[in-house]
Amino acid sequence: MSGNLSGSHDSFSFYIDESSPVGPEQTDAVQNFVSVFGTVAKKLMRKWLATQTMNFSTQLEAGVRFFDLRISTKPRDPDNELFFAHGLFSATVREGLEQISSFLSAHAREVVFLDFNHFYGVQNLHHEKLVSMLRDVFGEKLAPVVFAQEVSLQYLWEKEYQVLVFYHSPMALEVPFLWPGQMMPAPWANTTDPEKLIQFLQASVADRRRKGTFFVSQVVLTPKASTVMKGVASGLRETITERALPSMMLWIRAQRPGESGINIITADFVELGDFISAVITLNYHMDDEEENAT
Repeated sequence: MSGNLSGSHDSFSFYIDESSPVGPEQTDAVQNFVSVFGTVAKKLMRKWLATQTMNFSTQLEAGVRFFDLRISTKPRDPDNELFFAHGLFSATVREGLEQISSFLSAHAREVVFLDFNHFYGVQNLHHEKLVSMLRDVFGEKLAPVVFAQEVSLQYLWEKEYQVLVFYHSPMALEVPFLWPGQMMPAPWANTTDPEKLIQFLQASVADRRRKGTFFVSQVVLTPKASTVMKGVASGLRETITERALPSMMLWIRAQRPGESGINIITADFVELGDFISAVITLNYHMDDEEENAT
């Protein structure tokens, strides 16, 4: 699929709940910090963990079509419920999937990519529960796995498929509609430096042409502990994302789609800087290039 999609990083994080327990993936240092400072600690955590201000429905209406999803169970939960989570717990998975399905039912030609890429405290029974939930919520909208090169909007429209589920777990090999995680690589720069991020993005896009897969460019800066300490009360958006936005948008607008270009671009706070419209506009460059080639 050579078109461009706009995506959100930690798509569910609008729902992060300050009253929830700390996620099982967090370090002992974080767990101890919360045990000492309680609600105050969780409020500060949310400022750095919540990377989106819009819920699923609003993101979809704005044009987001790729969702970065991290799943967790809660310790000692007798219901074995599945939650979205990033440091703290968020909404239930079913609640989020049903919002997405409602949008798709009302927009028959729209397609979404769901990337389940982290699982915390998830055992086989939880994977089976999630697979059953996906079937129940999306039904015939689920696209079975084919080669990435075969996927186009025309193909999906003809088959009436609207949902591609990428699943970073061996479970993907057992279920026809779970696309293996390696078909959706999303290299992570892990830097607070906008210049280093852009260098990383350029190198990874150049590497894409050898993979023959879908591909995610994460236009995302990751705070270090020292960054958090300096801006502890102001949070991720004010301390990092807004300051780096001009250079990030310049890079996005300079990109071109196609087999050796960008594919999916994710960002924090997707409403900032005309991010979504800038990514969608890149698809018109592909149309121009096709016309020039004929």
